[in-house]
Amino acid sequence: MTDTRHRIPLDPEGSDTGWVCVIVAAPTGVVYEAQGGGHACVPYEQEGYLIPLFVSDADSDLRTLFARAPKGRGAPGRIWQPALLDRLRTAVSDLYLYASANRDDTWPAQLVLDEARLAEADEAWVPVLTPDGPGTLVWANSD
Repeated sequence: MTDTRHRIPLDPEGSDTGWVCVIVAAPTGVVYEAQGGGHACVPYEQEGYLIPLFVSDADSDLRTLFARAPKGRGAPGRIWQPALLDRLRTAVSDLYLYASANRDDTWPAQLVLDEARLAEADEAWVPVLTPDGPGTLVWANSD
């Protein structure tokens, strides 16, 4: 069977840091591809729609948690110590969506770390909950 979905790479080689987006999971026929995991350069993908977050330096806390703390190795399968998990929750909850498919929501909407999918968290790839359902927080990988 042929995959007829459209594939869109995020963070092509040479793009700069500072951008943060949420990919909301949905059957759109569009798959966003991102690289995560620090120097491991792990390929990730999510079908859905992309919502950019327009916040200056929105990725700075996330970079500290994923790139600097584990020395550029990302964090797949990481056991989150309580203090680091609290920092991750805060970094995610400091981000807001200003767009949604759900027009009944109050704006702006705060993101929430999806702790049921915490094992999926890696640098540049963090599971979140949005007003539209599950999504993934993405930003430029540090490699």
